[in-house]
Amino acid sequence: MKLKDMNITELKAMSYTDIAYMILKEEKKKINTPKLFKKVCDLLEYTDEEYEAKIGDFYTSLTTDCRFIILDTAEWDLKDKHIVKETVDEDDDEEADISIEEVEDEEVEDEETDELDEDSIDNIDEELDDDIDDDMEDLRVIEEDEEEES
Repeated sequence: MKLKDMNITELKAMSYTDIAYMILKEEKKKINTPKLFKKVCDLLEYTDEEYEAKIGDFYTSLTTDCRFIILDTAEWDLKDKHIVKETVDEDDDEEADISIEEVEDEEVEDEETDELDEDSIDNIDEELDDDIDDDMEDLRVIEEDEEEES
């Protein structure tokens, strides 16, 4: 359903970030924080005072929501429209060069995700079980009177 087809009750039941997501998806353009939140507030019929009081919380919500990405231009866009590439200089592990590339309207494939077959998953499970067993070897039950003494 599109935002223009929703009534105020439906919109108020949504979070700010869900509304912002729909705005960015429908408008297909990057928008800075004040303009994006103004659009949210207009849809929710908020006053200018409510806009001013809530914009900080809106910004925080955007930064913690993994669906959004803030660009060098201080504009927000949908993360699935971009590929984030990180390259590390092997001579200096502390310096990482991060670049963000916009993706055309084609579907983004995660280049770093490898398909795991069932054997690989089973091996990972076994390694985790072994690690847990190793950690459990050193544990023992302490009686109440032993606990009081220490």
